Amino acid sequence: MIKSQNKYRKAGNIGALHLILFLSMVIGLSGCKTPRKAVASLDEPRFLSSKVQLTIPHKGDALTVSGTMKLVSGQCMQLSFVMPIIHSEVARLEVTPGYVLVIDRMGRRYVQATRQELKGVLPKKADFAHLEKMLFNASKQGGKATLTGKELGIPSLEKGKITLSDFSNKEISLTPTQVSSRYTRVEWTELLEMLAKL
Repeated sequence: MIKSQNKYRKAGNIGALHLILFLSMVIGLSGCKTPRKAVASLDEPRFLSSKVQLTIPHKGDALTVSGTMKLVSGQCMQLSFVMPIIHSEVARLEVTPGYVLVIDRMGRRYVQATRQELKGVLPKKADFAHLEKMLFNASKQGGKATLTGKELGIPSLEKGKITLSDFSNKEISLTPTQVSSRYTRVEWTELLEMLAKL
């Protein structure tokens, strides 16, 4: 596993991982401002899970990573990406009504910020309820299950896209992610500045 990770780093794909982290944040933050009208009803499901495929332009080619999305209504959404080369989670995004957590497994660092701390970063309507509606709408027949970088508010990644598939409303249990003490906490602004230079 260590050899695979070293090979991954030497191959120069760290920039690709940064793009994955960036799109993860956009999905969790800017993505939830996607305009969609939905009417909540009493028979709406409380749980949702799906497969996720993220395609991003990288060095004149396209990089695709797969993962999973899990959502418990009103509580938590977790998005996990696995890199094919190393068959291990490389990035995780956890969004709740109160905070956002972004974990970079390869770099052993993370960002955790409350909604209040992100007030100046988030669009006015970007909240957990909007993210939840977007995901449930995508799961419906005829719903928009593929979003492009442009639709997510990243014109520079116009050719990038995220596709959700194989939806399920079966009951799931989500445990808040515990970050290891071996990981370094970085400021939200520091991560944004780093990603902006890519």
